[in-house]
Amino acid sequence: MASLYLLIPVSLIFCALAIWIFFWAVNNGQYDDLEGEADRILFEEDDDDLSSKSGQQSGPSAIDHSEHKDT
Repeated sequence: MASLYLLIPVSLIFCALAIWIFFWAVNNGQYDDLEGEADRILFEEDDDDLSSKSGQQSGPSAIDHSEHKDT
């Protein structure tokens, strides 16, 4: 019975903290774009978009030929 005097306030504080963190995340826009990351992973971007975002070349000139030797 004595442990309930400790566990009940600790659980109420934990629940209040979890609710506060949830509302903080909602107010800061953490749940605004729910489908954006799924689309980014599943669908390929155009080659032009990749080269402009990453600063790397796209296409055949971007392939590293150092491992390929002519025989």
